[in-house]
Amino acid sequence: MEGLIQHYGLFVVMLMILAGALPSGFSQTTRHFQFNVEWKNVTRLCSTKPLLTVNGEYPGPTIAVHEGDHVEIKVTNHIADNTTIHWHGIRQLRTGWADGPAYITQCPIRGGKSYTYKFTVQYQRGTLWWHAHYAWQRASVYGAFIIHPRMPFPFSAPIQDEFPIIFGEWWIGDVDEVENEMVKYGGGPNISDAYTINGLPGPFYPCSNKDTFIKTVEHGKTYLLRIINAALNDELFFAVANHTLTVVEIDAVYTKPFTATAIMVAPGQTTNVLLTANQVPDSSGTFLMAAWPYLTSVFPFDNSTTAGFLRYKNTVTENIKHPQKMPSTFEPNKYNLPKMEDTMFVTKFSDKLRSLASPQYPCTVPKTIDKRVVTVVSLNLQDCPANKTCKGYEDKRFFASMNNQSFVRPSLSILESHYNKLRNNEYSTDFPEKPLKPFDYTGVDPASENMNTQFSTKILEVPYGTNLEIVLQGTSFLNVENHPIHVHGHNFFIVGRGFGNFNVAKDPTKYNLIDPPERNTVAVPTGGWAAIRFKADNPGVWFIHCHLEEHTSWGLASGLIVQNGPRASQRVLPPPKDLPSC
Repeated sequence: MEGLIQHYGLFVVMLMILAGALPSGFSQTTRHFQFNVEWKNVTRLCSTKPLLTVNGEYPGPTIAVHEGDHVEIKVTNHIADNTTIHWHGIRQLRTGWADGPAYITQCPIRGGKSYTYKFTVQYQRGTLWWHAHYAWQRASVYGAFIIHPRMPFPFSAPIQDEFPIIFGEWWIGDVDEVENEMVKYGGGPNISDAYTINGLPGPFYPCSNKDTFIKTVEHGKTYLLRIINAALNDELFFAVANHTLTVVEIDAVYTKPFTATAIMVAPGQTTNVLLTANQVPDSSGTFLMAAWPYLTSVFPFDNSTTAGFLRYKNTVTENIKHPQKMPSTFEPNKYNLPKMEDTMFVTKFSDKLRSLASPQYPCTVPKTIDKRVVTVVSLNLQDCPANKTCKGYEDKRFFASMNNQSFVRPSLSILESHYNKLRNNEYSTDFPEKPLKPFDYTGVDPASENMNTQFSTKILEVPYGTNLEIVLQGTSFLNVENHPIHVHGHNFFIVGRGFGNFNVAKDPTKYNLIDPPERNTVAVPTGGWAAIRFKADNPGVWFIHCHLEEHTSWGLASGLIVQNGPRASQRVLPPPKDLPSC
């Protein structure tokens, strides 16, 4: 059946091309959007505060386009602070100017100014998202980015409806102050006061019974849930009571379908699941859906649960605006949620993620590599400068690094410097390709070692077309922890994962080079490593960083320059005329 659907879809598209309804390479429809970055008073958890939004919406508006569309999004900054927007997971083929991370591919959009992000969505389909990429603005400035496919889905289940489920975090206080306090004193940030589903905390929080996401479903129908983790600092489990989820896509890439009672989504990641409303509800007419943290750290965290409801249509409670108030205690096993510390569940879940690897959607993982880079991903503890107050562990300052290089953003965007061949002191391309001093990365004492780091803007540079492998090695400095590492400008294949230290002699022999999962954000296992491979075929400058915002603020980041190729089609396009200046 699936094969028939795929062949039929291909036949229809070919007929449309021949008839002139679609040019070869698909249409170049241009979709226009207007984003106004502005403050709006929003009430949650019994209090009201000014919240940074796009178009006054929280979460922000959904961008919905079709595969092959050209997209132009004019962002006007109506606040005093700088801002940028990143289109998370969009490859930005040759259009790095539209990628968004401040001081990496552009200077920020100043207050009162505008910038139009222009790019084409090529060879991608599914669920991605967008968010601010300046300071901690993405705490509230985010939304879904949906790419509708040109071809039918590669699964046969008829979809009744689809809807996004976006996880976020809510602070009662000012998020800017949380970030500023952390940067000033080097301590950990104040934890959030709630998690949210589509901006709503749900009934387990004070004053939030009315602020609960509710989705009405029909018995026997199947729904596509587009799940996005936009939380700043937490991996999250998600489940729907009494229901099974079928995973069909991750990070806008189709997967071999498999069923699960729950999923884990790291910050930056997306997961599409199918849910069939095949259960019989109780007198409430509803089933709880909930998310709570996957805990891998000893640092303080938001130990709470966000929840919403599936409401079955044609039940006696269908017209009740809000379900009855939930009990104050939460029993996760009643709602399919794993325990917070359940790393075994996460490991088994991750092992099931496989690329579709079909003739229509092949798995293009590089079988051989030109370069292997081993990168130690670490938290650090810096000695407190003289006559300063530090609030980290042992009155020191927290930092983070890759190969003991804590990333410092330059004053001019790296892409501008690279494109204009400015050989200044803003950055260098001598990022260490392996640890300078190898050690027992995951076996060292978490607190007694010298954990001081170096500060630099060192990045990696490779020729166009390089088959690159990056091994991301965790450490036990301060604590072992799961790190979601995001690579801009490229998808990659997770060819291997493991616990402990990567063994270059043994571990590559166990790589999956047949159908490894393809993503843009990898959750490096707690106390372990992950190996990713990709062809560096997108010229430009691309940010690589942890998607735990506190870790990026501490310097857990680097970058990748992919040189221009020999052909005109393999070179970065010229910068747009309205590119912001620093």
